[in-house]
Amino acid sequence: MSAARVGLLFGSFNPIHTGHLILAEHFATRTDLTEVWLVVSPHSPFKAAADLLPEAERLRLVELALAGNPRLRAEPIEFNLPRPSYTIATLEALRRRHPAHDFVLLMGADNLPGLPRWQEAARLLSEVDIYVYPRPGTTLPDLTQFPRAQVMNAPLLDISATYIRESLRTGRSIRYLVPAAVEEVLLDPRTPTWPAAD
Repeated sequence: MSAARVGLLFGSFNPIHTGHLILAEHFATRTDLTEVWLVVSPHSPFKAAADLLPEAERLRLVELALAGNPRLRAEPIEFNLPRPSYTIATLEALRRRHPAHDFVLLMGADNLPGLPRWQEAARLLSEVDIYVYPRPGTTLPDLTQFPRAQVMNAPLLDISATYIRESLRTGRSIRYLVPAAVEEVLLDPRTPTWPAAD
């Protein structure tokens, strides 16, 4: 029996939005992947922690967004790993927990050029398949240094969590930018809010 191929879509999901969901569903249903797991990062080494909703809140929003979809899953494994979160450590932990799975990294074309600077990048580049999806306004780098990277067609959606956070700060609509269940939580006055923009 062949190993299940599972795509890993990493992110802070601050908050999760329709663009994330369309991308995850695309990879889960239009490639050789069996499932896509959205790995919620408590603290990316490339992002400031000050502008993040609490990790448990971000995980809850991802779980709400994915409810009822058996091919998409929220994965909080990084919550129990040393911080900041490094992809190689997360991958090792997932392989120990799910030895029958073959994990594939899902990565935007804008992030691929920086991959050689990641922790233990040489191991990542040699051990893991990478499915690269286009991003608006981004030119693909030369793929010769990424032997296991494969460019995949995927919907181009220019939706950002930054835009959603700013909309919430200024009282503008976020309808259709996030699932209805996520919108309801974000508009609830009891939900923690982001600090004011600098």
